[in-house]
Amino acid sequence: MIKRNSRQVLFLISLIILSTYSFGQIPEVTPVINPKTISAIRPVIPTFLGNEQRNYYGNEAPSELNIIWKLYLGKGETIISRKLGSRIWAGAGWTGQPLLVEEDTALFIIQGAYDHNLKKINAQNGKLVWQYKYDDVIKGTGTLWDNIYSGDLKNRLVILQGSRLGVGNYLDTKHIPSYRAISYFTGEELWRLDVKWTDSYSRDVDGSALVINDTAYLGLENSLFTVFDPDYNNAVLKDGMLQPKIFQETKLYEKKDAVFHKNNIVTESSPSLIDGIIYIASGSGHVYGYEISSKKLVWDFYIGSDIDGSAVVTKDKCILVSVEKQYIKGNGGVFKLDPSKAPENAVVWYLPTGDKKFSSWEGGVIGSAGISDSYVDQNGPYLAAVSAIDGYLYIVNHTSVNKDSLVFGPDSITKYPVPEIVFKKYTGPSISTPIIVGNKIISGGYNGLYLFEYDQNLNISLLAKLPVPFESTPIVHNRKIYVASRNGYFYCLGDKL
Repeated sequence: MIKRNSRQVLFLISLIILSTYSFGQIPEVTPVINPKTISAIRPVIPTFLGNEQRNYYGNEAPSELNIIWKLYLGKGETIISRKLGSRIWAGAGWTGQPLLVEEDTALFIIQGAYDHNLKKINAQNGKLVWQYKYDDVIKGTGTLWDNIYSGDLKNRLVILQGSRLGVGNYLDTKHIPSYRAISYFTGEELWRLDVKWTDSYSRDVDGSALVINDTAYLGLENSLFTVFDPDYNNAVLKDGMLQPKIFQETKLYEKKDAVFHKNNIVTESSPSLIDGIIYIASGSGHVYGYEISSKKLVWDFYIGSDIDGSAVVTKDKCILVSVEKQYIKGNGGVFKLDPSKAPENAVVWYLPTGDKKFSSWEGGVIGSAGISDSYVDQNGPYLAAVSAIDGYLYIVNHTSVNKDSLVFGPDSITKYPVPEIVFKKYTGPSISTPIIVGNKIISGGYNGLYLFEYDQNLNISLLAKLPVPFESTPIVHNRKIYVASRNGYFYCLGDKL
């Protein structure tokens, strides 16, 4: 008789219980993992905006937007509310940035889609490798975690991915397991996290986790900053689900914020890291700094608006924070903040964008800022790009301030310096994050995908446009662009082969 310890027994019981849930589709090919080649597997883009500072988008951009291949992602139902009912959404949307993995000489994409499936796609030819089915559409970008603690090689590389709350579920549904860990190699579920009901009116998960060694940090849309153990070996059986161990939960709002925002205190951004402090923006109107060593919120910059974008870290250790035009008297736009200073002295500059209603938005910036910092030497130029609801693409030198001009901030009372605007062009309303790679700028929106180029004198010219609607954020690799569209398709674009 083979003796089993308590952990083995618990794991076997959990497998039996989890078999009653709807798992993803069986992979087309069950991979055989060779321990000798595991070191040849390298996540290239492992999280939203590439790294823990949210400022890397790939190695080299193309000069053309030819369609090399495209894959139909499908469409799926999602519930807006009990009152408004359901909608059918196609393709993929905000934030929807693909992840990229290099397996020896082969490349693979991980993409969440509106057909409820997380997909692994061959980046060379667009063929589907496997897909795992969630309970609802997948909006956010996942995070790849190399679990060096795993004794099972086929589950060593893990995808941490969220979704909306589930078709047929509502805010008051007892269990909402909208965040899950999926094996990169097999597409099989490893655990699921039951997202709690709080003062927030959402239990979705859009953000991308920041994983430091064996600990994950993530703001859920219930506005709880959640610190947890992503290792499935340490997961526990709770409420009939194998769930990750939670170390800490911290509210990213105050009670008065929930009242002022009528429970729209949703945290959709992805956390970033500077010198042991994690920065995260919340829909409650705050940008918080969480100190890892003390496990406490140690910095709080209050804006008051809804904030959807992530805090992007610049080379001078500042953060760029986008501001939606909601709950504020002034214009939305983008702040550059120096978090080494007290919040009342932290503003470096503010870039206001136009007030213009589009869909359910009233203006400002929904996506994050894209910056050139990872691609230039110490002489710069240090550019930042944002796509706004007013339809304009703004390019600024984020290290240069126009000293002769002050602008009103979001409160319409306080005045701040404004950055040097290098380029401003109407490209149509957008909630996507533009990216800057080398001397190329790639900007997506509802009017299409734009490819710009700039020279040493910062003369910016349009190279190409693809007239397809985009909400997702693109990545680049080896002169190819990978991006999902709201028209239902995932595209690989680049120079003519």
